[in-house]
Amino acid sequence: MARSKEFEENEVLEKAMKLFWEQGYEKTSMNDLVEHMGIHRRSLYDTFTDKHTLFLKAMNRFGDRFNGRMATAIKQAETASLALRSIYDLSMNVEGDTPPGCIFVNSAVELANRDPEVDARATQAFENTEHLLKDIVVWGQQNGEFTKNVEADDLAELLHNTLVGLRVMARTSAAKEKLQRIANLSISLLQD
Repeated sequence: MARSKEFEENEVLEKAMKLFWEQGYEKTSMNDLVEHMGIHRRSLYDTFTDKHTLFLKAMNRFGDRFNGRMATAIKQAETASLALRSIYDLSMNVEGDTPPGCIFVNSAVELANRDPEVDARATQAFENTEHLLKDIVVWGQQNGEFTKNVEADDLAELLHNTLVGLRVMARTSAAKEKLQRIANLSISLLQD
């Protein structure tokens, strides 16, 4: 008779995602995962195959979660500037219920140059974010909020670069006020 799973897969994946997000791939051992996820090693292998597959699923989960939060923040924003502010706040983890930074940025720095699957996921996530930022810039250009003197694609690339920098700095002891000033300045540079 087959044993039934004694855990909810999404719940343990969420725990794994947060652990990878906090510690990175290489620092996180299988023992860390088993202990943090609260499941048996065999169950981890049966459900997720191996550490690398679990990590890729954790990256996907982060992407789904973050994209959902960004979409909600943008829908609730009354202006393009407020939409950008919301994305910056999410990226700097203003809400405080998650580890600082971004699993895609962290993983790109740690693994992208030697792990094609991580590189592909991080690169796709960055492209998706740039596309989203471009949509916000176009919105701001159309309503007269942002300058039309620079192409929306170029502004989106600049904003994304700032966003990645903020995600890295959010993992350090940099003052939140400094991060807020950087975000505010990047938004003000777009204004017409």
